[in-house]
Amino acid sequence: MENREKQYKAHVLAIPFQTAGHINPMLQLCNKLVRKGLKATLAVTKHTSKVRCPKSDKVQIDIISDGYDEGGFFIVDPVPVSMARFKEVGSQSILELLKKYESLGTPIDFIIYDSQLPFVLDLCKEIGLPAVASFTHQCGVNYIMHQFTHGKLTNPVTEFPVLIPGLPPLEHQDLPYFGSNIPYQFAHICTQFSNVNQADYVLVNTFYELEKEVVDEFSKHLPVLTVGPTVPTFYLDRRVVDDKEYGIAPADNDPSICLNWLNSKPARSVIYASLSSIRSASFGEKQLEELALALKNSNYYFLWGVKHFEAEKLPKNFKEEASDTGLLVPWTPQLEVLSSEAVGCILSHCGWNSTLEAISLGVPIVAMPQFLDQQPNAKFIQDVWKVGIRVKHDRNGLATREEIGRCIKEVMEGETGKEIKENAMKFSNLAKAAVSEGGSSDANLNYFVGIIAEISPEISNICTDLPYQF
Repeated sequence: MENREKQYKAHVLAIPFQTAGHINPMLQLCNKLVRKGLKATLAVTKHTSKVRCPKSDKVQIDIISDGYDEGGFFIVDPVPVSMARFKEVGSQSILELLKKYESLGTPIDFIIYDSQLPFVLDLCKEIGLPAVASFTHQCGVNYIMHQFTHGKLTNPVTEFPVLIPGLPPLEHQDLPYFGSNIPYQFAHICTQFSNVNQADYVLVNTFYELEKEVVDEFSKHLPVLTVGPTVPTFYLDRRVVDDKEYGIAPADNDPSICLNWLNSKPARSVIYASLSSIRSASFGEKQLEELALALKNSNYYFLWGVKHFEAEKLPKNFKEEASDTGLLVPWTPQLEVLSSEAVGCILSHCGWNSTLEAISLGVPIVAMPQFLDQQPNAKFIQDVWKVGIRVKHDRNGLATREEIGRCIKEVMEGETGKEIKENAMKFSNLAKAAVSEGGSSDANLNYFVGIIAEISPEISNICTDLPYQF
């Protein structure tokens, strides 16, 4: 034990949900913990390791099985089936990993698990290992879902506005998941609150100054610690100047294509369009046409990350016809793009990672939420933080080219846009202060590491007699 304590304070095993939007922030959290003296191992599934394994020179990457080693869960079976298999196979695979590190003399002291994998918490409680939940949604969304799973809200909601302490009044279009046409998704998200009250701590990828009212309310129910933004320090406090790598990125895409293009454009002259990378959340053909024509007619340059399943739905010859002002690429290095002086705003689906990254880098947002947590994110963007404008839909549920264009123009050059830019810079400065030495997120991480370092010597040999079956 003395030898180990000289090398690191404790050894954490981090188990993210196996999508890039969950793996990347978990990896960045691990990087922060390593810099504070912990040893960190990030577990990815066999399938993830084959197709898009994250790379890190600080965090060790190891492999577990989810029961879908050749295809990846969610691809082969529906969500309820794949998650049940992940629980069955993953529990045994995690136990085997714990035994491995015990035999190597570097036992796992605690586990950080993605809140969408609640079976990991059950496993930890069974074997007596401390477990910490990590949420990748904003605190406001988590609190709304917590209220629902504890009987304070019904689905569907019948009375509006919805009034929840710490949150603004919410209308139907502001609620996450409720009334979703993907009922299994709603049920899956609810499971993360099924046992979270048993977690030793709850870490949230946000910062206190952004959501202080709801953090205070949520903390009355769970031991919440805000630890974000989980973004490489190069883009925030620059405490580690070579810390630029985010995590998973496609191996066959060249970031220099869009970065060189951006470098040739005037300051604040480019609209950066970055919408969902999930096929099931992709816009329909008509909506993509409206979006494409809004960008083309905007009189601004635009950079658009268009996935292959979206490109086939664009208007015929659009890429060629818009080439004078627009660049369409299959993937963009988002943090580098957002930090470019050429970018004037981001046209976003309002996923939490993209929202928090734009806020952190002071980039105004034109919000086009589609489903899930994106709706409340858009609500906060426009009405609470006032760092963007939410695109309105017509009676047919379509965001027209005229409406998208109006919002872009207002953000880029209108009177409201001036206030939005000021607020964006204000919250960017607050985000950087939060992760800087002594800031709110930095202090929370120091507190957390101190607690873990104190209890880790007491966690001795708990894996010695672990069964291989659970």
